[in-house]
Amino acid sequence: MTGTTDSLFVERSVCCASPSGLHRMVYGEWGERSNPKVLVCVHGLSRNGRDFDNLAQALAGDYRVICPDVVGRGRSDWLRDPAGYTIPQYVADMMVLIARLDVETVHWLGTSMGGLIGMVLASLENTPITRLLLNDVGPEISSASIRRIGEYIGRAPKFDSYEDAERYIRLVSAPFGALTDAQWRQLTESSLCLTPDGRYGLSYDPGIGETFRRDAEAFDLWPIYDRVRCPTLVVRGAESDLLTVQTLHAMVARGPRPAVVEVSGVGHAPMFMDEAQIACVRDFLLAV
Repeated sequence: MTGTTDSLFVERSVCCASPSGLHRMVYGEWGERSNPKVLVCVHGLSRNGRDFDNLAQALAGDYRVICPDVVGRGRSDWLRDPAGYTIPQYVADMMVLIARLDVETVHWLGTSMGGLIGMVLASLENTPITRLLLNDVGPEISSASIRRIGEYIGRAPKFDSYEDAERYIRLVSAPFGALTDAQWRQLTESSLCLTPDGRYGLSYDPGIGETFRRDAEAFDLWPIYDRVRCPTLVVRGAESDLLTVQTLHAMVARGPRPAVVEVSGVGHAPMFMDEAQIACVRDFLLAV
């Protein structure tokens, strides 16, 4: 793999606000801080910023790559009130992050929920986003995907051993496709935390599941999508149940009229851990 070494990775945090108080959002930063070209990579519903380690290493020679743990996930704080786990809160947090970075514009790559956050932010007047990559998500989510995600999100399982935890991660994340053993281990290790009883748990607030099940059925962001004007790429897992072919076709015909890349053998969602997937990101983001 081309790119930088871990010596160009540093972990930072920024303080954000919600109606229930202040919270700390942790983010990983790759590459040179002096680089004015910034790429913000935002993960899916129950994931975290370390999902982008491979991609960030590969792009850190071209970008200052920023990979936040959205509040309630990974190393970031949990909200006092789980009702606050909403897109408007995440958008507000990301604007605080961009202000901390002290840049006027960014490129944005968002997987699933991270794509929704980027879509909303890109739709706003005077948005800082000048190039948008939506990874396996659109302004409409299929009911089948909502049911599948609702079955496991926020159930807060605990595991007696690392091996049990990895088996679970492989099961619920099977749509990621045919990853190597090393890649599954990488994703599992970044997904776990030790619980007070010495067992393994998942590193996100179970309250996220409550909000998801409450709000997902009413999901419709078409009016927001239609206001996006920056160059846009949609990457779709060819077997995705979240971004359907019908929704993708409708996206191509309206709004930013994005380019499309489909990744064979993958459902929801491509993880950008191999050279071919990383190459499609690089080609789009660095296009003149």
